[in-house]
Parts: sequence; C-alpha cells; structure tokens
Amino acid sequence: MLYFFSLLLTLSMISPVVEQPTDPISIHSYHEDVTGDGQSDTIDLKGELFAPDGQYYQHIWADITDVNNHSWTIPYGGGYEPSLQFVDLNHDNQNDIFYQSATGGSGGLYTSKLHTIENNQLIEIPLPNNQSIEGKFIDNFKASISLLPGEDPIIIDLSDRKKEYIRLNIYDDKGNLLEPTSLMIDPVAMFEPVDLSERNGYGLKSYQQISGAYHADGIGVVESLWYYEKGKWKLLKTTWKSDNATEEIPEENKNE
Repeated sequence: MLYFFSLLLTLSMISPVVEQPTDPISIHSYHEDVTGDGQSDTIDLKGELFAPDGQYYQHIWADITDVNNHSWTIPYGGGYEPSLQFVDLNHDNQNDIFYQSATGGSGGLYTSKLHTIENNQLIEIPLPNNQSIEGKFIDNFKASISLLPGEDPIIIDLSDRKKEYIRLNIYDDKGNLLEPTSLMIDPVAMFEPVDLSERNGYGLKSYQQISGAYHADGIGVVESLWYYEKGKWKLLKTTWKSDNATEEIPEENKNE
C-alpha cells in the first residue's frame, strides 16, 4: 500500500513536456516600393519558431508599412527558410510580393504566395494550377509521359532500373508490364520568377517532379513557363528535363 501511494505521488509530480511558444523574431527587413507611390515601403518578414533551437517557423507573416503609416499584414502559415522577392508579375508597373518557404518534406515542396497592393487594398493573386500531366509504365522497361493534351507522349527508357522494377513486380524478366501502373506525378514543387524580356517583363517558372515506383525513384522534372495576362496565367512553354534517354514514338503506334 505504501508503494502504491508513493507511485501516485511520483506520477502526480510529472507534468507533460509542452513546447513553449517562442517570441516573434525578425527574419528579414526589406525596403521596396510595393504600393506604387515611388517611395520605399518597409516590409518586415517575421516568424515564431516552433522551438528556440529549431529551424521550423510555426507562424510566418509580413508586416508592410508605407511612408504614410498605412499598414498591411500577410499571414503565410508555417515553414522553413522563408523569403520574399519583389517583382512585377501582374505587369501593372508595380512590384508584387512573392513569398516562398520550404515545407520540410521529402518531396522538396515549397509553399508559395503572391500578393499585390492596389488602391491601398491587399490582394492575393492565385498562382498557376498544376498541369494535367499523365504518366505510366509501358512494356520493355519504359515510361510514357503526356505533358499536354493532344501532343505525342514522351517515351523514357528506364532499362537501367529493370532489376528494381522486376523485384517490385512491376515487370517480368522479359520486360512485360505485369499490370497497368501509373507514375507518381507531384504537384508543383516550387516557382521561380524569371525575366522573360525587357518588353514582356517577368513570368514564373514552375518545377514538377515525376517519379517511378516510389518518390526517390525520380525520372525527371517538368519545367513550365507561365505569364500573367488579363487576370489569368497563360502557359507559354513546357520542357521535360531528365537524365534518362527519350525515344521517338513509331509512326504506327502514334494513334494507339
């Protein structure tokens, strides 16, 4: 009985370890004209770390103040290594506020946000949607990837991975596909502002990974170039980047 009460007393003195919220810190202070009045505004990127000795910010936001003491706040959520860029992506001759931070997952994904200030109103500009990319394994240790509707698919030689694919029962040892299997198509991992030309200004380049049997089995990356025009994003160009060889589709198979 004495042991029982001693145990209860010990347990009552143990409190769960709760991570204490940290004080807001200044991540970076920028001085850029984002209101279009020709004068530099102050943009303070701030955050609260999840742990004092950690790198993950559980809350990130930007405080914006102009020379007339008008102020705006943009909440961004959480992330790693947040940063801001100031470029005119909607082509109104005024810098917009482009934010990115790493999510910290294995997929190399980033959180991206785009805002502009128009007539003293903070406006979020939606970023380009994911493309309708399709990909699948086909016979003879190959993959077929369709980047755009109506275009011929790209055929990728994956024979350098055949031992792994045979082990995973995707193919038999003769290269026959054992059952229909789609490729892993990630959402857009990140965006990059790119200067298209002096006349056209800036656009965005998106990066989208395609993998085979599992995420670490990377096959290549789809790079897409976008341009904001008349209130929406226009796809200018899509490029496939891969270390694996590509093949032309035989004429007799193009309509299959």
